[in-house]
Amino acid sequence: MSDNKTSSNLQFAIRKAVPSDAGALSKLAFRSKAYWGYDIDFMKRTRNELTYDAGQIESNQYQFYVCENAGKPIGFYALQLLDNGVAELDALFVEKNFFGQGIGTVLVEHAKDIARKLNVAMIVIQGDPNAEEFYLSVGAVPAGYRESGSIPGRYLPVFNLAVDEEN
Repeated sequence: MSDNKTSSNLQFAIRKAVPSDAGALSKLAFRSKAYWGYDIDFMKRTRNELTYDAGQIESNQYQFYVCENAGKPIGFYALQLLDNGVAELDALFVEKNFFGQGIGTVLVEHAKDIARKLNVAMIVIQGDPNAEEFYLSVGAVPAGYRESGSIPGRYLPVFNLAVDEEN
């Protein structure tokens, strides 16, 4: 099942990811992260954290959804289900050529809809510092910092996003 939508005159559909999407989503995440001008050493150090596998996509602990334009992935997100009505936005990436076209916002709203259906009240987000303005714009509130899983000593902003709060 996919949801067909339009944003900024761009036609796209959101569908549940399947295990065979893992490679394409990993490459998309890497390209999207590289957009911010990180050097080669930094990108190499983050590769494992930006790599998704079929097992994650199939796992009941995760909800992966892909946004497609003309049958090609242009963005995706992954919610990791935690305990006590909390999920973490484990991934949210948009193909760099589609930045600024509303895809990220649509994906966040879709993630909130899925979270609501799963009785999740709060989504925790560890974001790239370059995405801080974006997360604030979709209603997330600052909640501190967390050390990067890829680069010891680098602390990333953490946000909380209420699922039932309308933006």
